[in-house]
Amino acid sequence: MNILINGIGGPTPRSIALRLRTLYPDATLVGLDVNEKAIGFYLNGLVDHSYLVPRASEPTYWEALNRIVEKHGIDLAFVQPEAEVKAWGRYQHIHGSLPCPALIPPLAYSEQLVNKARMSELLAGTPFIPKTVRITQEAPRMEELEQVIGFPCWIRAAEGTGGYGSLKINRKADLEAWLFIQNEIREFTVSEFLPGRHLANQMLYLDGKCVRNAGLECVEYVMANVAPSKVTGNTSYGRLIFDEKLLSFCEDCMDYISNKLQVKPHGVFSFDLKETADGALKVTEVNVRHMAYTGIMARAGFDLVQDTVDYLQGRFDPGPANGRFRFEKDYIFLRDVDIEPMLMTQSDLLAKG
Repeated sequence: MNILINGIGGPTPRSIALRLRTLYPDATLVGLDVNEKAIGFYLNGLVDHSYLVPRASEPTYWEALNRIVEKHGIDLAFVQPEAEVKAWGRYQHIHGSLPCPALIPPLAYSEQLVNKARMSELLAGTPFIPKTVRITQEAPRMEELEQVIGFPCWIRAAEGTGGYGSLKINRKADLEAWLFIQNEIREFTVSEFLPGRHLANQMLYLDGKCVRNAGLECVEYVMANVAPSKVTGNTSYGRLIFDEKLLSFCEDCMDYISNKLQVKPHGVFSFDLKETADGALKVTEVNVRHMAYTGIMARAGFDLVQDTVDYLQGRFDPGPANGRFRFEKDYIFLRDVDIEPMLMTQSDLLAKG
């Protein structure tokens, strides 16, 4: 089996590659990236072939991609960078097919959800998201922000992963200073500050039906002390959890989105959420791809990498009726820079004293 993995420099594609190595040791993995310094190119044994490719927005992208697919007889692809997910979705929308089998969400989903400001507008007026205002460097909308949200509030870049451009804002002067410092970011979303837990989930939808759904809690963050927001987007310590409220909430939100878009969800979707002070869930982003914890979750039994391969090769088993996954143990995970994540249980941690 020959498998293409786009964006091999990122933590999520690398996690997928490692899982594929475990599942299919004889498979040929072909890694692509737009950056010649992508670390996935140089990790010993991660992929069998490496290719530097144009960005998805460049006119030569599809020519290069099709050449690689044909050369290696690619059986299926994992497309993870959001720019490429959108490009593949657009290709599928126009041509009715893809260069090779891949689990790509309908174009309407990537167009509406990748940009957090557009996602907020789609969900505006619902209980799914916190009060949110879209601002730009040219139009910071200070008065509206104070009236609608007030302080403290949370700012983040409208596009980009993790904690990009994020900070807790306590006063108008903080916002003005942050916009000046982050002048290369043109668009932001500003929302009410949510002090509760940071939760996340991963879901697999096939032809409009949720067939897999599992959750986790992000507790501590990698290198949080160097980030002004203390949130880096990479979790150093987290818990794999079974929370019916979380899983049901995300399914309800996807139902709302699909009704608004009038398109059935299909593919892998992952939510990030925060809780209000009284424990109400609010969506902060919806990703149209696997999240970085996909390999950790797979090792704990919730394996969307295996499911994706099975589906694309026509042997998928839907399993339980509602797809909500309960982990066998109270798993936790530890992650850090330059080391593979560790999966263990709470009882494996050293006891104080």
